[in-house]
Amino acid sequence: MRTRVKICSITRLEDARAAVMAGADAIGLVFDPRSPRVVTVDQARAIAAAVPPFVTVVGLFVNADAAMIRDVLSRVPISLLQFHGSETPEACRLYGRPYIKAIPMREGVNLHAEEKRFGDAVGLLLDTFTPGEAGGSGKTFDWSRIPSDRAKPVILAGGLTPDNVGEAIRRVHPHAVDVSSGVEAKKGIKDPHKIAAFINAVRETA
Repeated sequence: MRTRVKICSITRLEDARAAVMAGADAIGLVFDPRSPRVVTVDQARAIAAAVPPFVTVVGLFVNADAAMIRDVLSRVPISLLQFHGSETPEACRLYGRPYIKAIPMREGVNLHAEEKRFGDAVGLLLDTFTPGEAGGSGKTFDWSRIPSDRAKPVILAGGLTPDNVGEAIRRVHPHAVDVSSGVEAKKGIKDPHKIAAFINAVRETA
C-alpha cells in the first residue's frame, strides 16, 4: 500500500492547487487562532472549493469551542477532523465526522493506550512534542519510539522534509505522512517546488 501525503496549513489558493497538482491526497486547514498559519472561514471556503474530488479536506482544531467547530463545519466542506490539543475522545466524537487525533510524542507516551483511548478515531497523528506549541515546530522526534505492532493507521508528522521523509517511511511504515513547515517558503506560505520534491520523495520510497 502506498504512503498517503497530507500537505497541512494551507492558507492560499495557489498553495492548494500546487499540492493537488503534485499529487497530495489531503490538504489541511488550520482553525487555531493562535497559529501563524490560521485561515478564516472565508479563506477556507475558497480553498476547499478549489479542491477536486478524492482529495480530502482536513480541518485542524486545537481545544476549540464546540460552537466554533460547528460553525466552521456548517460553512466549509470539511471531510475529516483533526484534533491537535488535549481533547477527550468524547469531545472528538461530538460532530459525527471521522477524525484523527494528534498525539504529541513526549517521553513516556504509551501509544497502545492512546489507541484504545481514541478507539473510534480513524487514525493517530504522531507529532513532535514541543512545550507550548501544537505542532508546526519543524523538529523531528525519535521514530524508534513508535511501536511496530500498531492497531490503528499512523500519520507521521514532525519535522519532515523532502530530504528525510524517505528514511522516515522506511523506518516507521506509516499509513500517511503530514508536512507543513518542511515545504514552506515562510510561515503559512508554501513553496511549490518543495511540495513537489516532498511528494516525489514519498512516491519513490513507497
